[in-house]
Amino acid sequence: MDRLPTRRLLLSSSAGMLAATATAAKANMGLPEASPEDIGIHPRRLARAHDLLEQWTKGPDAPMPGAALAVGRFGKALKPRLFGRQGPEPDAEPIRPDAMFYMASVTKPVIYSCGMMLVERGQLNLSDPVSRYLPEYSGKNKDEARVLHLFTHASGLADELPDNTELRKAHAPLSVFVDKALKSPASFAPGTSQSYSSLATILTAEIVRRISGMPIDEFVRKEFVDPLGLKSTGLGSRGFDRARIVRCTLPEYQKGGDFGWNSRYWQEFGSPTGGLFSTPADFGVVCGMMLAGGLSGGMRLLSAATVRMMTTNRLDDMPEMPEPIRRTKPWGLGWRLNHLGQSDSWGDLIGREVYGHTGSSGNVVWMNPATQGFCIIFSNYLRSRAPWRLVHISNIVASAFE
Repeated sequence: MDRLPTRRLLLSSSAGMLAATATAAKANMGLPEASPEDIGIHPRRLARAHDLLEQWTKGPDAPMPGAALAVGRFGKALKPRLFGRQGPEPDAEPIRPDAMFYMASVTKPVIYSCGMMLVERGQLNLSDPVSRYLPEYSGKNKDEARVLHLFTHASGLADELPDNTELRKAHAPLSVFVDKALKSPASFAPGTSQSYSSLATILTAEIVRRISGMPIDEFVRKEFVDPLGLKSTGLGSRGFDRARIVRCTLPEYQKGGDFGWNSRYWQEFGSPTGGLFSTPADFGVVCGMMLAGGLSGGMRLLSAATVRMMTTNRLDDMPEMPEPIRRTKPWGLGWRLNHLGQSDSWGDLIGREVYGHTGSSGNVVWMNPATQGFCIIFSNYLRSRAPWRLVHISNIVASAFE
């Protein structure tokens, strides 16, 4: 099998990566488009991923109604491929070329990136008690909590509120979720264990709001989306044609109501825990920015120091964190690192230095600093029903990097 000159490709492409990334947002067309050979992607290997997604999205009974795959490297990207239907209904229309996907928890790293902007500006310290910024946050296992624990899911807070479903059915505003999150108990002393927490992200968004004086959706737009030149990305769907939004396969508890992922209420809510909408091309710009150390479109969105801290294992900074958790389930600041060998791993061919996030609506995004490559898989099937599907695609994509 013919092989590309990997070492020479890495050196020459890395030299041009920043320049390529700098032109991306200006054109508002995602990252500059490349052929697989241009950026060291084996085309026949990648084609296996396309074939599998085509197979899984074909027909009215397809297990994955719709999907998209975007792959890039060195500040460039292959043209995204879209598959299947715009919704899970058997007679749903073909997926649109401008389809916007519900990203669910892939939203969270964007919220934490906004928090890190305040760190850079000298307005927020990760080492401070949470109560410095949110005085209402107090009680057992809460008085000792630092902002760092919110960013690494080590606060002891639960994932969701006990009455989460009831609040959504009542179309509660974000302020109600914030108030209840502030009063929620913490089940363990901060920094002594790790448990994924949407409530921690809600409180992080509230810290951003209080410091900046802007609602979190406005902050995301002004400080993250607009500087990157993203025209098809938003925290909440307001201002976008709802016909573009890919309809999700709903979990059982959401069926028959007007509060689920496909409802106008939830789409416009703009939840900081899972309310972002985007396209593969737009989010490719985000991946390119992270891999370029915070640079995009000729400007610096995040400092190189911030990107390094966000994408390396910050559980190492917690002396009471048990070694098995620290070693096998690493987390950065908002971005998760691959849990290699664990049931929630994104792939068997990408190491624990690979960072990204998943979304329950059927998404996974990862970036590999070793290869300077990224993989974006968006879909509208329930990830919990078959998480292995995304892992299969990730393994194929990882094998295609030369």
